[in-house]
Amino acid sequence: MNIRKGTPQDMKAVLGLIQELAEFEKEPDAVLITVDDLIRDGFESNPLFHVFVAEVEEEIVGIALYYYRYSTWKGKTIHLEDLVVKDKMRGTGLGYALYSEIIKQGKKDNVRRIEWNVLDWNTPAIAFYEKSGAKILDEWRVAQMDEAAINYFVENKLKN
Repeated sequence: MNIRKGTPQDMKAVLGLIQELAEFEKEPDAVLITVDDLIRDGFESNPLFHVFVAEVEEEIVGIALYYYRYSTWKGKTIHLEDLVVKDKMRGTGLGYALYSEIIKQGKKDNVRRIEWNVLDWNTPAIAFYEKSGAKILDEWRVAQMDEAAINYFVENKLKN
């Protein structure tokens, strides 16, 4: 197993793993980004994300995609957007290796917090995170506006 920083050439495989995650999370049609989006957003002058890839026999079989955020209480933080391991590679330690890489990156960057979301029904992931020392915050709720909600708000709620 080899863990390394992702490159633009890896983005086709990264997108494949993102799609695999969407299918696992029961939203197979939710992924709208393209390989070109990933290359533009991750590798131009001000990257919006960074990614570690895990290779086995020259095949990318896992990713940990993250970006930096700013907390008014903590300062610089890391948000782990996706930690994905191909189904056939689960249970091999690959997820732990990618997760460890994110935590090492956080330590290197002197962040005061690393955070991510986990679905409440994904009990294996929850157990994995809790075993590592992470806290699962039951009292917080994720709030989102999708593209349709953004458009509705702008078109209907901002009328003067």
